[in-house]
Amino acid sequence: MKISGFTMGKNALKLYYPMRQSVESILPLVDEFVVVLGDSDEDDRTRTEIEAIASPKIRIVDTVWDIEKYPRGMEHAHQTDIARELCSGDWLFYLQSDEVVHERDLESIRLRCEQLLDDHEVEGLLFRYLHFWGDYEHVQDGHCWYRKEIRIVRNHPEIHSWESAQSFRKIPGFEGLNYRQQEGTYKLKVAEVNAEIFHYGWVRPPRVMQDKIKAFRINHRGRKKVEEQVAAHHFDRAFDYGNISRCTRYEGTHPAVMKSWMDQFDWKDQLRFSGPVQSQNPIPSRHDLPKYRVISWIEKRVLGGRRLGEFNNYKCLLR
Repeated sequence: MKISGFTMGKNALKLYYPMRQSVESILPLVDEFVVVLGDSDEDDRTRTEIEAIASPKIRIVDTVWDIEKYPRGMEHAHQTDIARELCSGDWLFYLQSDEVVHERDLESIRLRCEQLLDDHEVEGLLFRYLHFWGDYEHVQDGHCWYRKEIRIVRNHPEIHSWESAQSFRKIPGFEGLNYRQQEGTYKLKVAEVNAEIFHYGWVRPPRVMQDKIKAFRINHRGRKKVEEQVAAHHFDRAFDYGNISRCTRYEGTHPAVMKSWMDQFDWKDQLRFSGPVQSQNPIPSRHDLPKYRVISWIEKRVLGGRRLGEFNNYKCLLR
């Protein structure tokens, strides 16, 4: 059995993505790791960080992003697919550059891959998620936050990254352009694995968080739309995470590879632990909207955690 790891990114370190830690977290598990790096700014040091790992398993591939050809976040899926197609394993383990795996889960993941290797009805493996918010002690677990997602897929030519690279679908005869197509696509049949993805994409210094959001919106909305938002002063202030004390507190341990990264945490005095629950950002986060705050309250307090109308981009098999 061979397992390949793969990821992609652009300006990852500049925008405070722990890409090196992400790669290192599953490097002991995989036989190779493909890292696709977009045309980053001159002051981005992501390549230097990845090269410093000094592992013969790692292969770095340079690309150029084209958000005109792949708008609405589809360049993320396109770049993910470039990396996926360069993998040679039986199983392909995808991590976004802000996702990290705990070392305690590596053996469980390996055993699950071995167990299901010859069960070809299973097309992918499903992981639980921890979405950290603002710091390393609080997580978002309300209605707007996905609880599980596919992160290991079979090496099958019809399996592709989908939409803005959050997940995967089987797309027979895919022309390689419209990663948001619905018709003619199929949800993967997956089995659960007893492991978690630590998602740190919303743990950044507030000023850098604003820069990341701006870059993300350019990829999804286009440069013209974001220029209009800049002119309307939507990005003038540092990002407001809201009243973090209202988030669920995380009491567990973090992946060991994150220690040096977490030691850089120095923005606690810029976070709020009192005042309004919702953020004061000009463009509110989806979970701050009254509708979703009410739904989250009902799900947690009345339904015991059961989600209302939860969308799952997979078909979970009992294995």
